[in-house]
Amino acid sequence: NWQPIRQSWFGLLLLGIFGIFGYNAIFNTGMQHTSAINGALVIVINPVSISLVAVLFFGERWTRWQGAGAALSMLGVLIVITRGDLAVLRSLSLNEGDLMLLGAVLSWTTYAILAKIVMRHVSPMLATAVSMLAGSILLLIASLPEQGWAKLPGVSTQVRVELLYLAVFASFIAFLIFNTGVREIGASKTSAYINLMPVCAVLIAALLYGEPVTLAHGAGMLCVMSGVLLTTRSSATGGK
Repeated sequence: NWQPIRQSWFGLLLLGIFGIFGYNAIFNTGMQHTSAINGALVIVINPVSISLVAVLFFGERWTRWQGAGAALSMLGVLIVITRGDLAVLRSLSLNEGDLMLLGAVLSWTTYAILAKIVMRHVSPMLATAVSMLAGSILLLIASLPEQGWAKLPGVSTQVRVELLYLAVFASFIAFLIFNTGVREIGASKTSAYINLMPVCAVLIAALLYGEPVTLAHGAGMLCVMSGVLLTTRSSATGGK
């Protein structure tokens, strides 16, 4: 369906630039220069920044219950990431990688807000397809100077399966679900679910690799899930 693409081509291009190319390139490059904890903290900042922009500039309603839910989710994520030792946060040091991660937050926030605007005229499936195509072309061009494509045929079968998983599930399906959520319930409420990522990581690590789930993990996950539930259900119950 070329008509909506022609009408919204600039917005779709921006989605590819900020969401597919910008966020992934900046985040992954920044992670080379900082710690895993600092990278995980980006997950906490993203929903808050998206909600603030959506409320301040696009008229999305944010009740006090949503604010309380967001705060509870943030606390839970911090507990999960630090394993209950919040003193870990005091030992964090900022470097150039952290500044790049802040740039990634800005890029993702821009993507989420633009997605809300673009999908007033374009379906989530079409928006995902076109933006991923545009962003992938940009990523391809940016990767050429690294001369890493020649090594790709020699990677193991496991790496190939992992790359396929990243492409299909962690990219296409994840972006499609996120874009559908933005159109149906708004950027603020959709972004609240991002806080479940550390919870899922802990559960998967426990199930697949036998990593222990501590009492702090349990308390943090309970806070996160309660916060997400409070944030996403508040408007449905008419809370103010």
